[in-house]
Amino acid sequence: MTQGDKKAAFSIYLYLGALFITSLVVSNLIFQKFFYWNPFGKIEVFGAPLFEISVGILPYPITFLITDLISEIFGKKKANQVVIAGIFASFFSLLIVTVANIAPATDWSPVNNEMFKSVFGNTIVAVFASMMAYLLAQFIDIQLYHFWKRMTKGKYLWLRNNFSTFSSQFIDTFTVVLLLCVFGEIPWELFYGLVISGFLFKVFIALLDTPLLYLFVYLFRKRFNLKIGEEISLD
Repeated sequence: MTQGDKKAAFSIYLYLGALFITSLVVSNLIFQKFFYWNPFGKIEVFGAPLFEISVGILPYPITFLITDLISEIFGKKKANQVVIAGIFASFFSLLIVTVANIAPATDWSPVNNEMFKSVFGNTIVAVFASMMAYLLAQFIDIQLYHFWKRMTKGKYLWLRNNFSTFSSQFIDTFTVVLLLCVFGEIPWELFYGLVISGFLFKVFIALLDTPLLYLFVYLFRKRFNLKIGEEISLD
């Protein structure tokens, strides 16, 4: 690989990391708004309406697509580095929000203390719950992805993409809903319904992103002349 190719590969890795961190931080900041999506009509699962979920879930699947893409092209080590950077960025954003919440608003401020607190006041609990779930799920996703990659000798991209994502997304959904219930942010009677609803939605999104993963992997392999299973070393 030429020096120019290495620079191009590093730039791609950098932009993928930026997209990953942005998606993660934004998902933690917007989580308090819930939306509904009723493609099958109004269905309830254990007392919770199907697909009435937080808008924070919308950018979150992007993080799994990006870690799978980085794992495939740049390897396990680089995928883990992005995950750690995402954790740091999330806690740093939490620190900024906490300080902003403490700072007193002026009398003429368009957003007063109560309004700001109602939107961001629960962010600490949400980010803690999300980070614990995220940390566990992302590392499991990367481990499973490379397990299936070794088992299939670099073939069957769809298998490692979906099998790793399905497992990690269930762990993520179960853990974050559990912690939010424990901290009293969500009533326990909605626990099972929200877990099932959130997991099914993430599975649907994961199936949709499989063609995107194939497309990007194809483009990167063609651009950098990579063989199946071959990875780019940025070290």
